[in-house]
This record gives sequence, C-alpha cells and structure tokens, in this order.
Amino acid sequence: MEIRESSGHQISTELSRDLSLFHVTMMGVGMMIGAGVFLGIGNAVRVAGPGGVLLTFALNGMLAMFTAMSYAELSSAIPKAGGAYNFARIAFGRGTSFISGWMEWFASSVAGSVYSLTFAIYTLNYLEQLGLLEWLPLTIPLAEKIVAIFIGLIFIYINFRGASETGKAGAFFTLGQMFTLAIIGFAGVYVAITDPSRFSNFKPFLPHGWAKLFVTMGFTYVAFEGYEVIAQAGDETIDPRKNIPKAMLYSVIAVVTTYLLVSFATLVGIKAGAPGINPDGTNTIINVPWEWIGSYGEKEFGVAASKLMPLGGFLVTIAVIFASTSALNATIYSATRTSYALGRDVMLPKSFAKISKRFKTPYIALAFTSIIILCVATFLPTIDVASSASIMFLFLFFLVNVCVIKIRRNVGDELTYGFIMPFFPLFPVLGILFQLALAVGLGHISKIAWIVAPTWIGIGFLIYFSYSKKHAVATVDEIVVLEEEKAEVFDEKYRVLVPVANPANALPLVKNTLKLCSAKDASVELLHMVQVPSQVPLADSDRYMLEGKEAITEVMLYLEPRFPINSTIRYCRNAARGIVSAAREKKIDMVILGWHGKSHRHDFIFGSTVDPVIEKTPCNVVVFKGASDKPYKRVLVPFAGGPNSAIILEIAAILADKPGGEIVPLNIAAPGKPTQDIESFLENTPSLKAFDRNLFKPKYVVSRHIVKTILDESKAYDLVVIGSSRERMLQQMVMGSIPEELARHCTKPLVMVKSTEGIQSFIKRWI
Repeated sequence: MEIRESSGHQISTELSRDLSLFHVTMMGVGMMIGAGVFLGIGNAVRVAGPGGVLLTFALNGMLAMFTAMSYAELSSAIPKAGGAYNFARIAFGRGTSFISGWMEWFASSVAGSVYSLTFAIYTLNYLEQLGLLEWLPLTIPLAEKIVAIFIGLIFIYINFRGASETGKAGAFFTLGQMFTLAIIGFAGVYVAITDPSRFSNFKPFLPHGWAKLFVTMGFTYVAFEGYEVIAQAGDETIDPRKNIPKAMLYSVIAVVTTYLLVSFATLVGIKAGAPGINPDGTNTIINVPWEWIGSYGEKEFGVAASKLMPLGGFLVTIAVIFASTSALNATIYSATRTSYALGRDVMLPKSFAKISKRFKTPYIALAFTSIIILCVATFLPTIDVASSASIMFLFLFFLVNVCVIKIRRNVGDELTYGFIMPFFPLFPVLGILFQLALAVGLGHISKIAWIVAPTWIGIGFLIYFSYSKKHAVATVDEIVVLEEEKAEVFDEKYRVLVPVANPANALPLVKNTLKLCSAKDASVELLHMVQVPSQVPLADSDRYMLEGKEAITEVMLYLEPRFPINSTIRYCRNAARGIVSAAREKKIDMVILGWHGKSHRHDFIFGSTVDPVIEKTPCNVVVFKGASDKPYKRVLVPFAGGPNSAIILEIAAILADKPGGEIVPLNIAAPGKPTQDIESFLENTPSLKAFDRNLFKPKYVVSRHIVKTILDESKAYDLVVIGSSRERMLQQMVMGSIPEELARHCTKPLVMVKSTEGIQSFIKRWI
C-alpha cells in the first residue's frame, strides 16, 4: 500500500498576516459581548434569580478561563487557521479532527445567527418604543428576521473585503460597545452607592436554588466562546505564538468584568415600588424587581436600562448595535476560517480553500458559512438558536480540553510553545467535568438544541465516511504509511516490533532479536521511520526511503526463515511518535531498540527517540546498548525487587548463553539495611519456572555506593541487564536515576528493560 500527499495540497495563495494583538483581542471581546448581556441576563434572572445571574457570569467566566488556557497553549504551539480542527488532527487523527472542525463551523455560524437576531430584536424594539414603526406593514417578528438577514449580509461583505478590514471593523465596534456598556455599568454602581436600598433587589439571592445555575450557565455559555475566533487567526496574526495567548486571556478578563458590571447595573436600576409596564402592555407596580425584569426575557436589558438612567434605552440600543455587529463580524470570520481549513486539507471539497486574489479571503468558505447563518436566523426561534450554539461550543470545548492533555503528553516535545498553562492538567480536567454538566443542563431550556446539535454531528459522520476519509491529504503533523507489506495475519501471537534505521545499526540487534522472538514464539513487525527534513514536502519522501528498505531487507534475511514478519515504512516528522503510534496500532507486546550510548541533547537522557519510546510505549521495551555477536556467558542483573524484576530476570535468562552460562542477580544493601530475598523471589515467580534454577547465582553486597559497586562488578561479566525507572524522564533528569547512570557509564554490553504490567499496562494499551 502506498499513500502519498496529493499535489492539490500545495496552495500557492496564502492568507495575509495583518492582525495585531489589539485587533485579535478586540475580535475576541467583540465575539463574547455580542449576545451574552442582551439575551442572557433576562432569561438568567427568570430562571436563577437576581444572585443567580451574577453567579452565572462569574462561574462561566471561570470555566471559560479554564478552556481559554487550553486554547492559548495549543494556539501558541499550532498557530494556524482551523483552531480546534488542527488540535484534534494532531491529537486524534483525521476522523476526530473532521468532526471537531464540522462542529466548530456550525457553532460559530449559529452564533453569528444569534448576534444578527440580537441586533434586530433590540433595534426594532427601541424604534417601536419611539413610535417609529407604526407605518410598518409587517409583524414585528417577521421584521426582526428581515433585519437580521440584512445586517448579516453587510458583515458578510465586510469579511469578504479581507482580514485587515475585518480586524479594523471589529476593533471599532468593540471599542464602541465597551465604552457604552461601561457607562451603563458604572451608572449602576453609582446608583447603588447613593441609594443602598437598591441592594434589596438581590433578595432572595437564589430563589430557585443552586441547581438552576447549571441551566443558566448552559444557555449563556455561548457568550464566552470568543477565544475560539482568536485561535482561528493564527495565519493572519503578527507574532502569533506571543500575541494569540495574550489576546485570549485578556479578552476573557475584560468580558467577565463587563458582564458582572452590567448585570449588577440591570438589577439595581429598578427601585422597588416604582411604576412599570408589563410585557403585555398593562401598567403595574414593580414590587419584586427581579421577577419583573425576568418577565421581559431577552428584551429585559433595554427595559431595565431605561429605568436606570436618562437615555438608558438609547444607550442600550447603541450598545446592541456595537456589540452584536462586532460579534457577528467575529463569528463570520471564525466560521469561514474553519471551513477554509477543512477545504485546505480536502476534508471538504478543495474549492473551500480557494482564496480571492484581490482580497486574500477564502470566498467559497465564506459563501457556505453565510448560507448557514442566514438560514438559521430565518427559521429557528432565538432561544433555540442560542442554546444550539451553546451546546455545540460545549462539545467543542470538551474536545479541546481533551486534546491539550493528549498533545502535551504525546507530542509536547515536538512543539514550540509560546504559552504553557500552570497546574497542568488541573484546568482542562475541570473544564471537561463542568462542560459535561452544562450540556446536560441545556436539555431543560431547549429540547430543540439537543436535536439540532446531534443531527449536525450525524451529518458530519456521513460526510466524513463518504467523502473526507477518501480525499483528505496528509499534513506535516500526521503519521503517513508509505509502504506496507503484510506477509502474515498474526492473530494472537506475541508481537515484537523492531524499529530499524540503517543496515549497520540493524544487524547487531538480529542475534538478540532471534533469541527473544524464539523464546516468546513471536511474530515480528519491522518498522522504518523515514526522516524527511522539515522543509521537504511529503511528496518527495521516497527520496529518503532507500536506506530504510535496505535495513529491513538485511534483517529479514536473518529473521524471515524463522518467524512470520510484516514490514512497514512510515513517515513522521518525529520518529519516536511514529514508533509509539505503531506499537499502539498493532497492539505490540515488546519493542526492541538499539542505542548508541550517548545523547547530544541536554533535555534528553538517551536521546529524542529512545526517551519518548521508553516513557510512552504501552508495552515492554528492551533497549540494547553495545549489542554483540559474542555469547553472553556471565550476565549481571542488579536486583532490587519490585514489579519489574520478573521480566528483567526473564530477559536475562533468554539472552544468557546455554548451556554453561550463569545469571547473577545482585542485591546491594546499605550498611544496616536488610537485603532482598532473591532465592524466595526466584522460587515464587511463575515466569521464571521455565528456566533451570541452577542458571541463577544470587549475590549479596553491602555498600553505600550503589552505582559504583555495580560498575565495578560488571567488569567481570559479558552482559548487564537493568530495569528502567518508573519515574518520568523529567524527574530523572532533575533528580537522577540509578538505571540511567548505569546505562551511561557501563562499558559492557547492556540491556535496559521497561516493563508495563498489570492495570497500568491495560489502561495505557486500551485507553
């Protein structure tokens, strides 16, 4: 089988890099303060009460910061258009990445519909209060839909004009909304200070209990997804590794502060006992302000602001115009860049990646995004539109929080980070738990949201399996199978993976591989990872395959007559990740590696390939240093007891020359400390009963200097077999490790064994 990068992957036209830190921060803020205040406060007050609305925005802000840090870390390391789509592709591969991009496209598009409707609702409501719509031959709901479509078309055109125009327009409208909302917020603080009786509006603080918070947090969470649009700007931001993480964190802080100020102002703006008008037009006395506010639903903010201060209704209308249009501008941008990324990698037709020569914008992606925005705004009720966007973003952010954990663990050493979150993985784990709870809570506010979102995801699966899976091109972050020969179906055989690089280094492993595979009645997987320089496209990878083919051929000459053998040649920018991936995919039981005995990098113990393989491979790993064709008559095994000891002694027994060989388990105890009972361990370990008991010659030594004693002792032996530490590599580099010190300084042939036994192995292998 041969898989190669299609020529269509090379797109000559690129997006222009015009956006500064200020521009992308304003885009994020503008996307967040688009409907959260205007549609969220009234519904949140109605469901959770006066204190509930403050807690809703405060807790959602905290939750947003958890996920924003995940986005900031990943965007600093992978700064290009696509956002969560790119993260999922590196973490989980094509299928998951397509679904994440598909969700992201829809979520941002639906959010755009929310903001166009917000603009229409508030603008027409204000004009209606002024008596300027009496001539209108249409019903207000129908007029709202028409205005929503009209404002959507205007900002679709602005996005078509280019990223620079988008950034400038977004910054202008965002500054306008921030200034207007600040006036309202500080007016509320002033009123509360001068009239402390307004604080009674918060009683009872949570009239419906804490459980309702999950409901209100769920349908207002769409107001906190602005960092997603910032992630989309990686290809168009100046110095993205530095500016994108800053913009994300700055925007969340600014938005949470604004939401809390405005929510507070809304609730203190009405004095208990004041006259008012109910939503049905009847006059009333406002005895319980928060209940009256909640009765207006998404229109409450304008009503409350008009009670707070002179020209309050006018200021709210101005704020809505600025806020909803800046958010609409940002969501169109975000959704377009996501569908562009899907087209760029041919997950969707390549036409989605076409870029306007004049404006440098992906105009086909923009056209399809526009269709979604306009259709949703036309046919769905407002609260269901907001809930559908929220639930899709919750699914998406859940996936991003999983991605940041997997990417840091699996490929973190390959990436250049501009930002690394503190207390990893605490924040993404908390984000995952809360997002699951909020998604469930949304079912209480909108059943339609739980129909629309899964339906869109289901359509995405159909498109992936019918089109994307067949047409998607490889990216530089992927592992690509270049050639594969399957001579056997291995079924339940013990599987051994032998990565080979070149003939000179591969042949010394053959003798030891023969012994291990014979003892295990194993099948063999030969693997060569093609090392293609980063500046060379994948289409030219065959130029770098010859040496690997020769190495596999040499090894097969020795092994194929005795064992079933398969061989694979793969490409990956990082050889260690390719080996670990192959071990997982093929359910390997043992990996056999060679090590030249030194590392040229200070951040690795054995090297950039061996270290990650030892640490991350979910199976036994056997590393040979100085492998020799000479028989191993005397084998030294430093023995400390513990879970690794059985397999270390088993490997030593397999490699020792027979008959006439001997294995010396050596236990070193500090003065005054008890020794390990080697004889009892040999008698009670089932895996060692297959070997002649006389093969083992236990030895006990008392010494304070363990490493020096073992090195001195090893001079009289042909082979030393040691176990790898269970600590992670970083801990070993900082604190030191006896096995690694032995591996570095031992002059005799040496074998290091990493065992994964029991429940830990099961979890790593299958999860």
